[in-house]
Order: sequence, then structure tokens, then C-alpha cells
Amino acid sequence: MLMDRYTLFQQAYFVNDLDEAIQEWARVYGAGPFVVTNHHKCDKFMYRNTAQEADVSYAFGYLGDTMIQFIVQHDETPSIYRDMYAKGEQGYHHMAYLVNDFEAEYQRLIDMGLVPACRLYADGVDAAYFDTRHINGGFTEIHGDPPHILGAFAQWRRAHELFRRGDDPVTRRRDASQNAAGR
Repeated sequence: MLMDRYTLFQQAYFVNDLDEAIQEWARVYGAGPFVVTNHHKCDKFMYRNTAQEADVSYAFGYLGDTMIQFIVQHDETPSIYRDMYAKGEQGYHHMAYLVNDFEAEYQRLIDMGLVPACRLYADGVDAAYFDTRHINGGFTEIHGDPPHILGAFAQWRRAHELFRRGDDPVTRRRDASQNAAGR
């Protein structure tokens, strides 16, 4: 049986301060600009068999062809982020790939013995995080690829192509009442 191959599209980092991470990555690597979503809320959410959702903010931007995501957790609610980092700690958290048949890929990973740690639905997109720390030192996210999300990612990628050092590395800020596409 030929196994499907996926292209990683995202690397994600848990950070203490979104603005500081954005500024450093823009200065050092030329990453950006970033779309910031403050206090994101999901339509459906499950973390290790509980619906308790942590208070998190995200920033999404590109570095070349790779989406970079920064995550800040504002509380101490158990989460996939607190599974790896205590308050004040930061570092690599997960990698992600896009899937067309979300349910089939979710089941394939379960059948391989991987543990789903978190599953969510927000902004018309399914996403799930599998605990793959024993493989890659972090989590692996599978992320649905409906047309509206691919369009948003293409816009963010194009903004990166036009981004020049010295430009504002934050292109847009949104709060929980205006969720941005993506995880």
C-alpha cells in the first residue's frame, strides 16, 4: 500500500509575548507580516476528553513558503501548550500539514497508534493535534483545507512576498469576535 505524503506547511512556537516574537523573527529572519488573533474561540473544542478551552492568542505569518505561528496562552488551563511548557517557558510546539479528507487522515493516525490530544472546529475548518513528541519533539497538527482557508493562506503568503524589512510586521489584529482563518 502506497502511503500518502504530505507537505509540512507550518511550524508553530509557544512564546511568552506575541509582539516580541514577531519583532524578533521579522528582524532576524525577515518573517512577516503577521496576522494576530487575540483570545481566539473555537466553535467546537475538545482537549483530552474535556471541552475546557484555554485562553490563547495567535499570530500567523510566513517565512518563505513556511507559515510561522506563534501562540500565547493567557491562563493556566490544561492544554496542548501546557502539556509542553510551564508558565514562563517557550519553544517549538508543533508542525502542521493540510489534508483534504480530514476524517480519513484523523482515523489513519489513530489506526497507527497516535494519540489525539486536541480536536477543534473554528472558522469552518477542522483541525486536530496528535501527541507526537516521541517522534518530532512536539505535536503534529492536521488541518483541513477548504477553499476559504487556502485563500486566506495565499493572501498571507503574498503579503510575505511583498514584505520588506522596516515594514510594520503586523498586518492585522483581530479579537475573538473576529476570528482569523487558521489555527
